[in-house]
Amino acid sequence: MKGFLFILSFFAFMTGRGQVKYEYLTDFRTGKPIPYAGALSKEKVMIPGRYRPSNTEMRGIWVATVKNIDFPANVNAAAFKKNFIQLVENLRRANFNTVIFQVRPTSDAFYPSKLNPWSRFLTGTEGKGLGSFDPLRFMIDETHKRGMQFHAWLNPYRVTSETSLSKAAYLKTLSPQNFARRRPELVLSIPSGRNQLLILNPGEPEVVRFITDTVEEIIGNYDVDAIHFDDYFYPYKEVGGADSTTFRRNNPGRLALDDWRRVNVDNAIKSVSDTIRAYNRRYHRNVEFGVSPFGIWANCKSHRKGSLTDGTQSYFAQFADTRKWARRGWIDYIVPQIYWPFDHEKAAYAALADWWVNVVQDTGTRLYIGHAAYKMGDSGTWRNYLEIPNQLRYNGRHPEIQGSCFFSYSSVFAPKNNTARDGMRKIITEYWKYPAKCP
Repeated sequence: MKGFLFILSFFAFMTGRGQVKYEYLTDFRTGKPIPYAGALSKEKVMIPGRYRPSNTEMRGIWVATVKNIDFPANVNAAAFKKNFIQLVENLRRANFNTVIFQVRPTSDAFYPSKLNPWSRFLTGTEGKGLGSFDPLRFMIDETHKRGMQFHAWLNPYRVTSETSLSKAAYLKTLSPQNFARRRPELVLSIPSGRNQLLILNPGEPEVVRFITDTVEEIIGNYDVDAIHFDDYFYPYKEVGGADSTTFRRNNPGRLALDDWRRVNVDNAIKSVSDTIRAYNRRYHRNVEFGVSPFGIWANCKSHRKGSLTDGTQSYFAQFADTRKWARRGWIDYIVPQIYWPFDHEKAAYAALADWWVNVVQDTGTRLYIGHAAYKMGDSGTWRNYLEIPNQLRYNGRHPEIQGSCFFSYSSVFAPKNNTARDGMRKIITEYWKYPAKCP
C-alpha cells in the first residue's frame, strides 16, 4: 500500500539524545525513492524517522504588508491595535517566537520617520498616519510582552513592484517626503513587459547612505531585536542598460558590469552591518542583522562553489553575493528561501539545505530555513501535506540549521486549502507542541 513515507532501509547512530533512525523519503504518489538533487543526482534522500524538537530554535513568520498581503490598512489606531493583538496572540498560541514584520515595504514606513513617509499600506494613503499613534512602538511592546522577538523587515531598494505609469508620473503619486520623489535622478526604471519596476539605484553612494540612515533611525528609536532584509536587491528582471550612466560615472576601478553591481550591493550590506555593530558597541545593545536571500546563490555549473541546482541564481541575476556576507560575518543570520520540494528537478530541497549548511560552517552566522507555506496545496508534491513537515524533519540532520521561518502569516493562519491546513496543523500541534526560545 502507498503512503507518504515508504521505509526502504533504516540507518541508525548514537547521539547525545539517543538513537536516531533514518529512512528513505519516497514519493507519496508512486512510492519510489526521491532523488537527492532531482535530475542532477542518483543519490536518494535520507530523512530522520521522526521530528526532533528543540527548546532553542527560531520559529519565525514573515508578515508582509506590501499590497496588504498579511495585514490590512487601518482607519484608526484602535483598529490597528486590535488587528495586531490578534496576530501576535495567534502566534503565541502556536508557539512561534519571532515576528518578522515588514515595516518598510516600498520606500515608506510603518513608524513616524524623518526620512520615509507613512506607508500607503498602513492607512491606504501614503503620507497619512494614525494621528499621534506609533504603530512600531506598539508592535514591539506587544510582541515582547508575549516573549517573542520583533525583527523589523525592510526592503532596501524597492519604490514600486510594477506600474504602467511612466517614472515621472508614478513619482508624482508619492508623498512629497518620499526620497524617490525628492531625488528622481537616483531612481532606476527597469522594463517589465509593458510595465516597469522602479528601484533606488544601488550604484549611487547617496542611496547606500540613505538606506543606512534609515536603519540607524530605526535602531536608534526602537527596541527591535533585528533588522531584516529580504531577497530583493537588483530585481529579478533583466536590468539591461538602466544603470549604464551610473556605471560609467561610478566605476573608477573599471570593474566588469556584473562585478560592479555586486560591489554596490556589498557596500550597502557592509554599511548597514557596520552601523548596527557600532551602535551595539556604543549603547551595549544586541541588535542583529539578518538577510533572507533567494534560495539559490549559484549553480555549480556556473560557479565552482555553487549548489547542485540548475535554477535562477541570485549571484548572477540580482548581483547579491549572500555567501560572502555569511562567510565574512557581515550578517548575524541568514534565512535562504528554499521554496521548492524535495523532488524538484532543478532545485531540490535536500541538496540546497545541505549547501547552505556548508556555507555557514566555521562562521558565526546562524542558519535558519525559509519555507514556502503559501505553496502548500499547489500542484505536484505540494499536494502532500507532509512536504513541509518533512522539510523540518530533514533540517534535524544538521545542528547548523537552528530554526525555520514561514512565508507568510496569512498562509499559516488563513490557509487556502486542506493540504495547507493539515500540514501546518501537524507542525504546530505535534512538532511545535512545546515553546522554544529563539537562539
